[in-house]
Amino acid sequence: MNAKKQTNASAEVKPIPVVPKSSVVSDELTKLTDILHGVCPSDAVITFEFAGTLHVHIDVRTLEDMTRLETLIPSLAGGAFYDIQRGLAARRSFFHRLSASVDR
Repeated sequence: MNAKKQTNASAEVKPIPVVPKSSVVSDELTKLTDILHGVCPSDAVITFEFAGTLHVHIDVRTLEDMTRLETLIPSLAGGAFYDIQRGLAARRSFFHRLSASVDR
């Protein structure tokens, strides 16, 4: 009888369902980063920030790079980057920051 109880108990054990992980956000950020890397200098630092809305920060060394990026960024990714602003890069001496809102 003890063996019969074990058989019934093991027949009732069901595997825990595994929920597939979604990488939609990561995939989209990777696509945007790849697009930006294609037009930025090799030493540019690209970061994203989310505080209610998504923003991208691109830190570059020269004002010439910043000016060039200001003209290119609005036309990339179907116009996803808008409200472009200049500033100084935080914690990065000799870098200039170009920030933009991201429509995604």
